[in-house]
Amino acid sequence: MSPTKSPAEVLEIDGHEVRVSNPAKVVFPEAGLTKLELIRYYLAVADGALRGAGGRPMVLKRFVKGITQEAFFQKRVPENHPDFIDTATLHYASGTSAEEAVVRDAAGLAWVVNLGCIDLNPHPVRAEDLDHPDELRVDLDPMPGVDWKQIVDVAMIAREVLDDHGLVGWPKTSGSRGMHIFVRIEPRWEYKEVRLAAETLAREVERRAPGLATARWWKEERGESVFVDFNQNAKDRTVASAYSVRPLPDARVSTPLDWSEVPLCRPEQFTVRTVLERFAERGDAASGIDDAVGSLEGLLALAEELGPAEKPPKSSDGSGRRTSTMPLIEVARAKTKPEALEGLERWKAKHPKVVAKLEPADVLVDGMRGSSSLWYRIRVNLQHVPEKERPAQAELEVDYDPWAGKTWPGQAVD
Repeated sequence: MSPTKSPAEVLEIDGHEVRVSNPAKVVFPEAGLTKLELIRYYLAVADGALRGAGGRPMVLKRFVKGITQEAFFQKRVPENHPDFIDTATLHYASGTSAEEAVVRDAAGLAWVVNLGCIDLNPHPVRAEDLDHPDELRVDLDPMPGVDWKQIVDVAMIAREVLDDHGLVGWPKTSGSRGMHIFVRIEPRWEYKEVRLAAETLAREVERRAPGLATARWWKEERGESVFVDFNQNAKDRTVASAYSVRPLPDARVSTPLDWSEVPLCRPEQFTVRTVLERFAERGDAASGIDDAVGSLEGLLALAEELGPAEKPPKSSDGSGRRTSTMPLIEVARAKTKPEALEGLERWKAKHPKVVAKLEPADVLVDGMRGSSSLWYRIRVNLQHVPEKERPAQAELEVDYDPWAGKTWPGQAVD
């Protein structure tokens, strides 16, 4: 962070004026990137960034305190937004609604970054048709202990499955540990059907690559595998789009690739500075994505052939909640990830013999999204610990209540 605020600067972008507050603020200390440099990056790759996020309602994920602090999620567009920012009103499964920002040009990109948005998080629908996604999203999410080569193998199998069912996948690094494959589809199907198609894709990838990939929704059942996360296609979900800068110290970028690059790439290759050079030299590797619109009929037919996915058993207490098939204990609930991990270390210090028997994938760190921010839960799967040696559920090392002080619709106020 800069010790003092720098004077605001006004950028002229395609006939629009965008005011940049505190342009010299250091957003990425390790990479030495300021807010203005981040905005100039998005302007340089605007053609590709808008191909991924343009014309779509967007959740504003704002890092107003820098990348070392948790972001907060703002669904509602600020009331004083400029006239070059469109809006669309989304209705959520919870019964609420929000008028969200829709970016359509480079000036809009600069405006959202000035608000503290580092990555772009659009919905898979166009503002003109909010009920029918035109994009199926595959998120390859590695469990702890999984190396990059395994992610690449699963990506290539996913490509094969898509091709076998008449769809074209466009790969990109997630900008973190995994990989995304986006597929343009005809906007004919509702969210439920798109999610079913994505789940069917995941199940088929798991069938073709047992042990490497998994479609298991419950984390403790995945082992050391790549989770083909189909639930990113559920309504209300957003995914970082192409050319999004991720909040990692090296300013890593979610970068579209040619399939020929996938086997040899590494996610750390793609940062703001290297992607600027790459984009200037070759343009957008996903430039043809809008010309490769496909049908979900093939995957939906496979869904009928496979039948319903296996459902987890329900609790016997009448609550209807799922019962895990694994011996889980909860270690911590915390407002921030560092606090949660500190609690985990305290638990480990108390149980060194148990820790020695754990596999990397047995420690489950869950980022739980609240109404406007994340909180963190840590659980331990004791499946590799002999039953007689398993510690019982104890008082949490960190016991944060994410719902404390929250008021609910219809709730009486004291």
